[in-house]
Amino acid sequence: MSGIIGKKIGMTSIFDASGKNIPCTVIEAGPCVITQIKTKDKDGYDAIQMAFDEKKEKRTTKALKGHFAKAGTTPKKYIAEFTRFEKEHQKKFGDILTVDIFIEGEFIDVVGISKGKGFQGVVKRHGFSGVGQVTHGQHNRLRAPGSIGASSWPSRVFKGMRMAGRMGGNRVKMINLQVMKLVPEKNLVVVKGSVPGPNGSYLILERWS
Repeated sequence: MSGIIGKKIGMTSIFDASGKNIPCTVIEAGPCVITQIKTKDKDGYDAIQMAFDEKKEKRTTKALKGHFAKAGTTPKKYIAEFTRFEKEHQKKFGDILTVDIFIEGEFIDVVGISKGKGFQGVVKRHGFSGVGQVTHGQHNRLRAPGSIGASSWPSRVFKGMRMAGRMGGNRVKMINLQVMKLVPEKNLVVVKGSVPGPNGSYLILERWS
């Protein structure tokens, strides 16, 4: 597996060979610079650290300035580690990775943070239908969760009970998204379907070989 960091641009649609209109997501992937190579002997595990997207130097700490300077690059906004990669294609410190690592038609995984929706009730968060009846004076029960099952036994609510709470803002992986098109001159990858997160959010694209 090898990967790259990207940024969600937005959604569009393209036509395939049969004339079918396919919804797609446009991702700006790279160029990413390798800022650190971790080894099992020194760090306890093997990993490749990459950085993406330019950042103002005045908004960067001195420690990170030195970290990026060691790799011979300018400060970056987003850093990610890839722990699984091809040993036979060992990357080097300071290398630049672009969309050229992908091939049109192959399938990749995309990881991102889903949109945060705040505190939501059970109808929106879990798809409950509510009580559903308005007879017998039930004027405020349409979107209520109903009984949660606790009585004299077990006299508590089991962990994991589906209730109201914070929704979204979770790490989500979309697997087996097909690469429909590559635009190397603009560092763009067009993948089939949707990916988590709002426009402008950072994504991790993983390629399995």
